[in-house]
Amino acid sequence: MSKEKQRREALLYHAKPQPGKIKIVPTKPYSTQRDLALAYSPGVAEPCLEIEKNKDDVYKYTAKGNIVAVISNGTAVLGLGDIGPEASKPVMEGKSLLFKIFADIDGIDIELDTKDVDRFIETVKTIAPTFGGINLEDIKAPEAFEIERRLKEELDIPVMHDDQHGTAIISAAALLNALEIADKKIEEVRIVVSGAGAAAVSCTKLYKAFGAKAENIVMLDSKGVIRSDRENLSAEKAEFATDRKIDTLEDAMVGSDVFIGLSIADIVSPEMLNSMAENPIVFAMANPNPEIEYDLACETRKDIIMATGRSDHPNQVNNVLGFPFIFRGALDVRATKINEEMKMAAVRALADLTREPVPEQVNIAYDATRLTFGRNYIIPKPFDPRLITKIPPAVAKAAMDSGVAKFPIQDWDKYEEELYQRSGNDNKVVRLLHNRAKVNPKRIVFAEAELLDVMKAAQIVYEEGIATPILLGNKEIIEHLKKELEFDAEVPIIDPRSDEFSEMRSRYALKLWELRKRKGETKYSARVNMGKRNYFGAMMLREGDADGMISGYSRAYPKVLRPVFEVLGRAKNVQNASTVNIMITDRGPLFLADTSININPNAEELAEIAQMTANVAKTFGFNPIMALLSYANFGSSNHPHAKKVREAVRILHERNPELVVDGEIQTDFALDPEMSDKNFPFSKISGQKVNTFVFPNLESANITYKLLKGLNKADSIGPIMVGLTKAAHILQLGASVDEMVNMAAVAVIDAQEREKRRKARMQGE
Repeated sequence: MSKEKQRREALLYHAKPQPGKIKIVPTKPYSTQRDLALAYSPGVAEPCLEIEKNKDDVYKYTAKGNIVAVISNGTAVLGLGDIGPEASKPVMEGKSLLFKIFADIDGIDIELDTKDVDRFIETVKTIAPTFGGINLEDIKAPEAFEIERRLKEELDIPVMHDDQHGTAIISAAALLNALEIADKKIEEVRIVVSGAGAAAVSCTKLYKAFGAKAENIVMLDSKGVIRSDRENLSAEKAEFATDRKIDTLEDAMVGSDVFIGLSIADIVSPEMLNSMAENPIVFAMANPNPEIEYDLACETRKDIIMATGRSDHPNQVNNVLGFPFIFRGALDVRATKINEEMKMAAVRALADLTREPVPEQVNIAYDATRLTFGRNYIIPKPFDPRLITKIPPAVAKAAMDSGVAKFPIQDWDKYEEELYQRSGNDNKVVRLLHNRAKVNPKRIVFAEAELLDVMKAAQIVYEEGIATPILLGNKEIIEHLKKELEFDAEVPIIDPRSDEFSEMRSRYALKLWELRKRKGETKYSARVNMGKRNYFGAMMLREGDADGMISGYSRAYPKVLRPVFEVLGRAKNVQNASTVNIMITDRGPLFLADTSININPNAEELAEIAQMTANVAKTFGFNPIMALLSYANFGSSNHPHAKKVREAVRILHERNPELVVDGEIQTDFALDPEMSDKNFPFSKISGQKVNTFVFPNLESANITYKLLKGLNKADSIGPIMVGLTKAAHILQLGASVDEMVNMAAVAVIDAQEREKRRKARMQGE
């Protein structure tokens, strides 16, 4: 993607469909006059009077306890520098977005038009009663140090400058683990820190808190090594001034054990790396380009333990592992500050979490057979769903133990469940989907590439590294669309009707005739069909000329389904293919089947649909808790419609006893664990959070998923085709660009899974 196009896309993202990235939504009913009378006058007076009597009741009656102010003056924004408060607002909105999606904290961005330290501090103190915590952001040093210090002293709510402490906390956890792997002690290692800004100073202070010795630390700024004989050092730099008579990074690196990079790209050479001690630990965290490229570092030193700030290499030091969860724990005990004990607790919790067995959901997201503690896994992944249940409790407990918690937690099991419920981690399916696809992209056929929205989806898929698109259609039209979209990548364009591909078309036609000659196909009809893109695309999959296919944007589902079925057919031991839609809801992802193919499946077919749907849930890293739905509950009706569901459940219990599945059950009972536990304690899904729903017929499934999509604005991924020989997936008519991109990612993952199974079979033979 060209820089100019990237620029336009970024601007469009922030401007449309409405400016900005966050908004305020009501949390209480407001539909009736009674609701409004309670929300405002006269009812609102009652909580006001209660808070007047007891100021702490503001946490009971208002949202204060879950609101963090993200405050900046725009003096040190990302890599942009001093760009001013207005220009910093998109970044602060982005930080607020991360607070919400990772920890369900309402972040409110506030940009202050002042560089005066006293005025900044006074303004924050004045507005502090509104907030449960203060996240300081992108404030230049040295002012940032004084601002944070004074606000921590003068306010009775948590305050943290994430630029300082976020990287420090994450990198400290990674360092503790790296030292264990290298069999080194933090008290003995020699550490080189490149950079002397807020993050570098905070990192080094935290390493000292864990035992690093000042005499073993060398820090460098833009002028070179910070030595004790240098004049005009700030207090922050003076703390780390060395007595060693060295001047350069090259000198400092000789014999060092650890390099911490928070400076600029490409300042570490292979020669410097080779001068380090055995099992060197290198955290090259300059973004977007590290102090030494990851691949170069690993080629130079086979014994290196390497981390960067980038997501495309192992061991990403990412602040999102810290700040949402640290504030979550601090808010939940109404901590009066974020102290050293709380930060150190977060470090230990992150380090300990890395040593625990990794959930399959995380392995799947990163396309890893099994992530295990070692050189390439010294810090948890950002998609790890355990972060919210591990870090906040550790921070909260440290706040309680250090005496800064005003609302101690009594029931830790209940608290952990509350964290899981509010986490939002289940709603990261789309990010998991794309991330996993990018690990091993495949060739995906876009059978309707002459259409603008389809081409937009293909372009995104290519530029995001999700897949290599193969574009089917008229070459002239496709080239025109590519030019219009500035999609200048060289990707395959195939027109099944053109002379250029006549040999391929003839070869495919012969294959189709051989496949279906006893099912009414003639050589002539096979040649005609191979001029049609859906037949041609499906045959590309069959012949191994592509790995996956998506189609259906412009045609009714059955018209696309027929060529796919005729060319590819059902997988071995599958009686009927079916489809699954993943609905991204506030409750988490829900797997619904069969949404598009089987009109009125019998009991055997329902059982097969349920089994294949369970496999889809597992593929995405979720343990399926399944309900087979009906209008009846467990034998309350003997109508054939209810009996077939009951019989399907019996088949599943008999053939797949390991599945957590039950029915027939009504939807409301399936959705409410307490109701099911109270009324049907004998059920396998009693008291459990059901995430997979199998419907008794097509119309109920199709209507339900479209109602969820339309009324609740739930995102939908699907229909995901299951039971075919290849990774072909058919879109709903008029699918959005985002839906097509998601389905392309599904096709890639489908192809990846098939490749894994094929290799496993070959190894078994």
